Amino acid sequence: MSARRRLLTPLLLLGLAACVPEATLETDAQKASYGIGLNMGRSLVDVIEHVDMPALMKGLNDGLGDVGPALSHEEIQTAMTAFGDAIQAAAEEVGRVEGDAFLADNGARERVMTTESGLQYEVLREGDGPGIESGQIAILHYRGTLTDGTVFDSSYDDDPATEDQPASFGVDNVIAGFSEALKLMAVGGRMRVVIPSELAYGVAGAPPNIGPNQVLIFEIELLGVQ
Repeated sequence: MSARRRLLTPLLLLGLAACVPEATLETDAQKASYGIGLNMGRSLVDVIEHVDMPALMKGLNDGLGDVGPALSHEEIQTAMTAFGDAIQAAAEEVGRVEGDAFLADNGARERVMTTESGLQYEVLREGDGPGIESGQIAILHYRGTLTDGTVFDSSYDDDPATEDQPASFGVDNVIAGFSEALKLMAVGGRMRVVIPSELAYGVAGAPPNIGPNQVLIFEIELLGVQ
């Protein structure tokens, strides 16, 4: 989430909340109503900075009231398409700008190496076993995060009572940056890699967890090769 969105989201939602009386959540109808509102709110979180609150409230009131819509179906559909395109373009630009800035900062860190493709890696522990090649299967532990620290995937189990189970991936069946990183490792090694979006999921992202043009960070421990 960008700094601008982190600032705008609570302010806009606060303005909306100011129009609503204090709620009581005791009866089934009240609890169900709360659930409907909760789902509506969550569906708007990613676009709230682009939403015009007075227009949103007018649409809600008109939908609940016995009045005809202020716009034709065609006008609404055309506007919705343009709105979606604008949001996608904004997300792509935010991902690109924030990703480029993160790569520049990380690439300047001591011990960080950058390959010809743009992959950045830092060796946390040298491996003393065999390396891995195309066609082989890697047995490993890993944790994937976004640049803000959000974990989007991991082989580690958060339950301390449960033993972590390693993952197994074909070295050629993962995103390009992950595959390249594995081929730089030897069994027993541990590496932190920063993968540019073009070596990950690119402009399409991998919704809902990975947005367009997002840089990915992985900590990888190579346990074995098959």
